[in-house]
Amino acid sequence: MILLFGSTGYIGSEFKKQLTARGIDAFFWKDSFSLTFQKIDSWFNESGKPNITAAINASGYTGSPNVDACDLNKEETIKSNVIIPQIISDWCYSKNITLCQISTGCIYVGKNIDGSAFSEQDVPNFSFKDGGHIYSGSKILSEKIISNLKKHYIWRLKTPFEEYDHPKNLITKLLKYQKTLMFESSISNKQECVNACIESLIQQIPFGTYNVTNTGHITSEYLINKIKSTIAKDKIFEMMSEEDFYRSFKCLKRANCILDNSKIRSHGIKIKNVNESIDHCLNNWKCNE
Repeated sequence: MILLFGSTGYIGSEFKKQLTARGIDAFFWKDSFSLTFQKIDSWFNESGKPNITAAINASGYTGSPNVDACDLNKEETIKSNVIIPQIISDWCYSKNITLCQISTGCIYVGKNIDGSAFSEQDVPNFSFKDGGHIYSGSKILSEKIISNLKKHYIWRLKTPFEEYDHPKNLITKLLKYQKTLMFESSISNKQECVNACIESLIQQIPFGTYNVTNTGHITSEYLINKIKSTIAKDKIFEMMSEEDFYRSFKCLKRANCILDNSKIRSHGIKIKNVNESIDHCLNNWKCNE
């Protein structure tokens, strides 16, 4: 059995959908925010101590409508992104259960000094001490907690997108924004990345941290040109430099970065090139009426 936390969230609901479609026995925890060690343990004992092979923690606070909300809700951010993972980690350790933590690439900014993409071995450069905001800092702390477990996976996603219109979807965001920040970044197709995570678990690839992004990276100009040639031919996009964007909107710095996904691919986990994945989404776009 798989124990899934955060099954109602944007990423967690995709785990629920794919686990169900595969016929994998799973229990979907409803309210992760009020989670305690005792609540998990009571459920486990009352359920007859089921054979749980892994716990997936897809819960967390990313801020709504965007990451700026995390700084306005610091207590919720820390509880959701640090304390809850600690509770789940402690419980998994007590039962010798593999813990799979959904993390983020937003612990990095840009790319390495030599121009290469960040690998899993690179130290995050957007921590509290580097000027990172509370969301990035909290996710770094949760990774440190989870990495203490011998049996763990840390799956780093970056800026999810898909063919379905949704407020958390990068494509939807660009369609709604009047002004767009110029960026260069790795991104993650939601369905493909969740599938890659589940395959990692099924195939029992080595424990550790994995960048789960589509191969390659994009620029905002590239993606906007793609959108204009397919699903929004009449929309006018205004591009802004980082300096102008942050000065105009007085918002937090965005953690756009380029990640290397070769580690997970080296273990036979398949994931599309980012250009191919974007084309698929735009050519199969499903807009909410």
